Amino acid sequence: MSDKPTRMSDSDLKEQLADEANFTTKQALVKETKFPTEIIDLPSKGIPYPEDNPLSSGKLEIKYMTAKEEDILTTQSYIQQGIVLDKLFKEMIISNGEGKAVKYNDLLVGDKNAVMVAARVLGYGKDYEVTVTDPFSPEDTQTMNIDLTEIPDKPLNKLILDNPNVNTFEWKSPISKKTIKFKLMTHGTEKKIEYALKDVKKKQKKLKDPVDRSLTTRYKNIIVAVDGNEDINDINKFVDNDLLAMESRQFRAYIKELQPDIDMSLTFVSDVTGDEREMEIPIEVSFFWPDSGI
Repeated sequence: MSDKPTRMSDSDLKEQLADEANFTTKQALVKETKFPTEIIDLPSKGIPYPEDNPLSSGKLEIKYMTAKEEDILTTQSYIQQGIVLDKLFKEMIISNGEGKAVKYNDLLVGDKNAVMVAARVLGYGKDYEVTVTDPFSPEDTQTMNIDLTEIPDKPLNKLILDNPNVNTFEWKSPISKKTIKFKLMTHGTEKKIEYALKDVKKKQKKLKDPVDRSLTTRYKNIIVAVDGNEDINDINKFVDNDLLAMESRQFRAYIKELQPDIDMSLTFVSDVTGDEREMEIPIEVSFFWPDSGI
């Protein structure tokens, strides 16, 4: 199954064309006004991208947030559509760090997470205060201050390091012995899944079927072959009927281990009991809306 272009709505297509047209304008504006930018390193180091893709530089040039970007963050229509952060990130990304335009849809999701953290730092600073429920004393909460500049990248998997310019990998199930070939998730794939889920939900509404199909829809959009068979219909049947729950769980764990990303884990130490637990840094409203009371 070859990778098909992400299906885009007319508004998305117009937006992409506008982004390409604005690239030169953004670069000229930054140069003319000497507006500050920062070069960030991507968790993937650019290794999984094709050699001719600008993202293979492993870097992105990002501008500091201004009131113009804050306008984006407060645009209710973007918030309601769930696209407000993508609008923000696209506006802040200037180039691949070497003066070349990048396609936002090509960004691996782990690299996009790095953009999210960088955008927050360049907009509102490195300090991020969160209040979490103490897992060892559930009636208590605890405030933690996180330095976002200290968030490390996950160590790159050896398969990534040994296979430059490759975005498809294989996993063999220890249960069924089937070999699943899949691609790493990009923003473009995420959008494709969103569109597919909308179509699925329309059909389910007619059939009064309340089951959440998010997981199987995701699999159908990242699996490119099963035992060498690339037929889309056969892959869909495999996901719906033959992929065992035990295999599914192991497959997800393998993808998570392989996918380049930032490490959002932290060690929580209870002020009440002194016990420790690893947990994920929570992304709360205050991450991009620190003054949400305004």
